[in-house]
Amino acid sequence: MPKHFIMKLQTRINAFLKISEFFKNLETEKYNGTNPKLENHFEKFKMLIQNEHFKNSWFTPDNIRYAIASIANAISKDKIEIWLENYKNILETTKPQRVAVILAGNIPLVGFHDFMTVLISGNIFVGKLSSKDNNLLKAVIALLIEIEPQFNKFIYTTEGKLENFEKVIATGSNNTARYFEYYFGKYPHIIRNNRNSVAVITNEQHKEEIELLSNDIFMYYGLGCRNVSKVFFPENFNIDIFFEALYKNKDLINHHSYANNYDYNRAIYLMNIDKFLDNGVFMIKESELLSSPISVIYYEFYKDLDQLSEYLNHQKDKLQCIVSQQQIPNFETIKYSQAQQPELWHYADNINTLDFLISK
Repeated sequence: MPKHFIMKLQTRINAFLKISEFFKNLETEKYNGTNPKLENHFEKFKMLIQNEHFKNSWFTPDNIRYAIASIANAISKDKIEIWLENYKNILETTKPQRVAVILAGNIPLVGFHDFMTVLISGNIFVGKLSSKDNNLLKAVIALLIEIEPQFNKFIYTTEGKLENFEKVIATGSNNTARYFEYYFGKYPHIIRNNRNSVAVITNEQHKEEIELLSNDIFMYYGLGCRNVSKVFFPENFNIDIFFEALYKNKDLINHHSYANNYDYNRAIYLMNIDKFLDNGVFMIKESELLSSPISVIYYEFYKDLDQLSEYLNHQKDKLQCIVSQQQIPNFETIKYSQAQQPELWHYADNINTLDFLISK
């Protein structure tokens, strides 16, 4: 594609606004448009939502619907206006660069924000999709090109080796991050590795409020980097309140992959004579670690919020977000139940992807 070809910014924005509208229709399972081609895409999405768990057991219909609803909620005219407020002039004239994007596949459509940001910035998306989550994004790509055919010149995907690119965005584990650094270090890059999210509870929280943490902990079975893997309790906190508040998630144990993880981790703790608390659905274990295995929530006690802030500051390079009803000194926090509903300007690892993409 000639480097001088630039799609108008408003054209790009309008296409993603239509994606949001389409996704909102999926929430109601009723297509409200008049375009028969888009209606065909609508039926394909409905089938994917129902059947994707046969390929990846973690991608249940409820989890896919939640991911789609979160994306639809994040994209609106007003929110895009806020997101792009300081970038509009440069985005109108940016010459496209080919951006290699290596996508994770831990939760449904986890790479959508990178996909959208590359295209909104006027660049060319050269994607290596995860085998765990390729069908959904392929369906989004087909839909976007149907809505705005000009995007056909801006989107490429590959199953093999990435070639002919100028920048790199790669997301993976701590191990794959080292591999990415080795192979892509000579290019301008964003390389992401493992991060975790934590929640803070104070003595002011009651059971009904703590129940709101359920989505932050258990949505996507805890597989996302925005999922809370560790909770901080104030000294002398009654942990029974926490157990009672989250027991409403008892149906988790009916998912065979989750149940296998629960049984395995419980057996390991019993064999090692580790101390842990268990309610037959999930376990909580006191630990200094941040990253807990599936079905386990780590916890620690803290003395006061200032002391906790100091501790978290030492861990900030390992944190994705902090979920708390109270402000934690020196940190931006997210309210309970909002961790899995990031806004467009909530960038992974707190690295501004848009700034990176428009830089020379």
